[in-house]
Amino acid sequence: MMRTHYCGLVTPALIEQTVSVCGWVNTRRDHGGVIFIDLRDREGVVQVVCDPDQPQVFALAERVRSEYVLRVTGRVVARSAALVNPKLATGAIEIVATELEILNVAVPPPFQLDDDNLSETTRLAHRVIDLRRAQMQNNLRQRYRISMAVRRFLDEAGFIDIETPMLTRSTPEGARDYLVPSRVHHGMFFALPQSPQLFKQMLMVSGFDRYYQITKCFRDEDLRADRQPEFTQIDIETSFLGEGEIREIMEDMVRGIWKQELGFDLPQPFQVLSFAEAMRDYGSDKPDLRVTLKFCELTDVMKSVDFKVFSGPANTPGGRVAGLRIPGGGELTRGEIDAYTEFVKIYGAKGLAYIKVNDVAQGREGLQSPIVKNLSDEALKAIIERAGLVNGDLIFFAADRAKVVNDALGALRQKIGHEKGHAQAGWRALWVVDFPMFEYDDEAKRWVAMHHPFTAPKDGHEDYLTTDPSQAIAKAYDMVINGWEVGGGSIRIHRADVQSKVFDALAIGPEEAQMKFGFLLDALRYGAPPHGGIAFGLDRLSAMIAGAESIRDVIAFPKTQRAQDLLTAAPSPVDEKQLRELHIRVRDQDKN
Repeated sequence: MMRTHYCGLVTPALIEQTVSVCGWVNTRRDHGGVIFIDLRDREGVVQVVCDPDQPQVFALAERVRSEYVLRVTGRVVARSAALVNPKLATGAIEIVATELEILNVAVPPPFQLDDDNLSETTRLAHRVIDLRRAQMQNNLRQRYRISMAVRRFLDEAGFIDIETPMLTRSTPEGARDYLVPSRVHHGMFFALPQSPQLFKQMLMVSGFDRYYQITKCFRDEDLRADRQPEFTQIDIETSFLGEGEIREIMEDMVRGIWKQELGFDLPQPFQVLSFAEAMRDYGSDKPDLRVTLKFCELTDVMKSVDFKVFSGPANTPGGRVAGLRIPGGGELTRGEIDAYTEFVKIYGAKGLAYIKVNDVAQGREGLQSPIVKNLSDEALKAIIERAGLVNGDLIFFAADRAKVVNDALGALRQKIGHEKGHAQAGWRALWVVDFPMFEYDDEAKRWVAMHHPFTAPKDGHEDYLTTDPSQAIAKAYDMVINGWEVGGGSIRIHRADVQSKVFDALAIGPEEAQMKFGFLLDALRYGAPPHGGIAFGLDRLSAMIAGAESIRDVIAFPKTQRAQDLLTAAPSPVDEKQLRELHIRVRDQDKN
């Protein structure tokens, strides 16, 4: 037997026993005649003592360097009380080596494993070494535990793990597909799935009732910290359950994960906000409820003021004027206010007006701001009452198209909330529900599905699909934790007449629908049950729980923000013979 125990699992219970361990040299220290080696494996580190009384062991120990791979056999002994290391699980014992074998040598690694100031480029280019670091080992082990908790929960709840294809048909799902050319069928392409959405619906028609899968999905889209071209989705679908029942099951699953990994009790039930409420109060459909600040709606107040900066957007269709009260914000310096003004410009805002409240009782005279002179007494009174302003407060204003106001003031709410002590500790979970069915694409001049074209409208909203799509609300729901959308889903359309109305609203004719989605539409004709589901981002869940800044820190071999794998140098050119077999020619970018 090569080993009897993992390094990190050698405990005081094994004192005076002989053990064999294998691992990598974490550190080697020569203390004037005695050599100490910290040996590391996936379970932790144990100290090995190499004494000159064992000449063969000692001679080999003199040759050992960092990251050498060793096998050690020896006797477990207790450390003296003065030498106990409380920072290590094995800190109360050590192994006195009687045998030492160098299983493999190692060149010096490109960086020290305890270096916390590594660039991401260095880490990803040398990912094999980066994954040896304790933080990465912990992250990936935690991700594994989360996956297993999901599997256990869903198995006990009667869900069946079913695989769906990786090579499928290209369908419009909101992002670019990754295409795979077919060698056998000249000029034809497979697509890698953006999600298993259509297949899981067909599984419901097939009668499997409760399905899940932890699977890879692929989207060729612009990347950022919480996106990857390939990502892992916890995909779930069920039949004969309503929206509330699905949400209840999913809450239980997520509460179990948070309790297991963080010892934190998420609320039961989660708070529920409508999409309209979330946008009104927070400017976001994934609000961070740890931040206690809220918007104040002022569009109607500003319609009649002479100040065009406010009255212009207030009287423009799709415009909005909103305020953000900052308790105690009167202490903000002019430099801080100028910095926040520059910050909101990132989100399209042209500027950031404000009013400081010195003394509410003095009315106009108790307010400090360049814009006070432009507002009527009635408008100022309404602002004070609606925002609940008191002495020492400050209120910021944003006036523009609703999207600009929501994005800019929402980001400012987050920034000030966390910087100025207006954010609570812990975890805040909620459901955002009642999303619009559609959003209008100004460029394409037509309605597009906010989720996907198979999302069901709320009961009683079917007629809006033909009369006024802007009023149609979907049976859609997102789970949000601390400002992160961790999962989203909906009840699906299972009736042909409703599906036809949705396609009409989306300007998708019968022929186009059959061409793009015919296989699903045909399946739905064979007695489709009411069904719905949800999908969670495993990468995002894992990153949140690990406290990682990026999902790349919880993925073993991730891509960069330019969709490159620095370890394997992918993507890369391929042989001309391979291209000919696929009937593909690569054009020079400089030529038409």
